[in-house]
Amino acid sequence: MAVLAGKVAIVTGAGRGIGREIALDMARNGASVVVNDLGGNADGTGSGKVADDVVKEIQAAGGKAAANYDSVATMAGGKKIFQTALDAFGGCDVLVNNAGILRDKTIFSMEESDWDAVIAVHLKGHFCCSQPFARYIRETNRQGCRIINFSSVSGLFGNFGQSNYGAAKAGIAGFARVLALELAKYGCTVNTISPGAATRMTIPLMEGRGVKPNLEDPLVGPQQIAPVVTWLASPAAQELTAQIIHVSRGQVAIMQQPALIRAFKSDHLWTQDDLDRVIPALFDAKRAADARAKKEAEPEALS
Repeated sequence: MAVLAGKVAIVTGAGRGIGREIALDMARNGASVVVNDLGGNADGTGSGKVADDVVKEIQAAGGKAAANYDSVATMAGGKKIFQTALDAFGGCDVLVNNAGILRDKTIFSMEESDWDAVIAVHLKGHFCCSQPFARYIRETNRQGCRIINFSSVSGLFGNFGQSNYGAAKAGIAGFARVLALELAKYGCTVNTISPGAATRMTIPLMEGRGVKPNLEDPLVGPQQIAPVVTWLASPAAQELTAQIIHVSRGQVAIMQQPALIRAFKSDHLWTQDDLDRVIPALFDAKRAADARAKKEAEPEALS
């Protein structure tokens, strides 16, 4: 069944990897797709028209697609990407904010340009592309729209040598929670993907840890992410918003959001003696909650 029949989707960073697989899967499921990609290198330098190849692949399979080569890192680029959807297909229903780059260095050697470039593409890029779409939804009262953002375990859990990337990806999770609140009355859901897949950006990291991924395994490569994104864009996901969905190696999971675990209240300013008693009790509660969450999150086999 074409669960996205009649829908128009924008997928950023769709020339390769996860974005490409999402664009192909959405097209197979009936969507007309704007394939956005600057065509640059993994660090954001350079440009090209790899989006054309994905468009041709979609069209050869009988689908509808249009290419866009603008950068997500500027407001002008975000507006042009959105305008491509209007010009090519007359509207827009789904935005997948997937475009990203890497410039990994430890805090000791990271340059200002490394920090700025990663924040610009990931965090600012989500804003630049989401704002014109959000304004369009409000102005036209277009119902059933979707925004699907991309975070990472590097930001949600932390990862050595990725302070720029981790900060951007953690910021995206916060951005999505706010956007879900602001767009709720217009019937637009906003969810976030935490992906785990072997791509041109992640394979060097895996190999650096001594892991050689089996790229022939569909549960290792980027194609494993696409069906989940398509489902989140479908009518079946109308009641799911402000959530983080983790997808990796055949596993799909929902992630815990920030929440209070245990609390103490005082009728006076906290003293050091008070905190000597309270803080250890809070840590104990945190450890117990972590243990419960770990046990409950053990993957269940799909029968």
